[in-house]
Amino acid sequence: MESKVKIKITVTTNIEVPLKKVWRLWTTPEHIIQWNNASEDWCTPWAKNDLQKGGRFVCRMEARDGSTGFDFEGRYDDIEVNTLIAYTIADGRKVTVTFTHSGEQTTVTEVFEAENENPVAMQRDGWQAILNNFKKYAESN
Repeated sequence: MESKVKIKITVTTNIEVPLKKVWRLWTTPEHIIQWNNASEDWCTPWAKNDLQKGGRFVCRMEARDGSTGFDFEGRYDDIEVNTLIAYTIADGRKVTVTFTHSGEQTTVTEVFEAENENPVAMQRDGWQAILNNFKKYAESN
């Protein structure tokens, strides 16, 4: 019998950037395409984002050599500006992203339900790599 327990994975980073700027860089398509990749051999050529409860988002993620790609998409379940984004990925998994701040530092924490195709450690490393790339982008812009 297959287990119904969903494994939740948490990734987090501290960014030396004020909260409102972090929120804008995280949610605006022209910025999303700059940081939304786990490694240099991947890219996000375009993104669409209707940032409201019930709104949809899609980010096209592709290997730079064109060998593979996919649309990362879903629907927003809850939005609290500068605080929380909760969404459901197209495959039904839930994700929450929280934004907290202390002075000029912002902490971004993502909690997501693991999928069943790849090892948990690989999923955690991939999502953490994207989050680390966001930190690098946010702190340099």
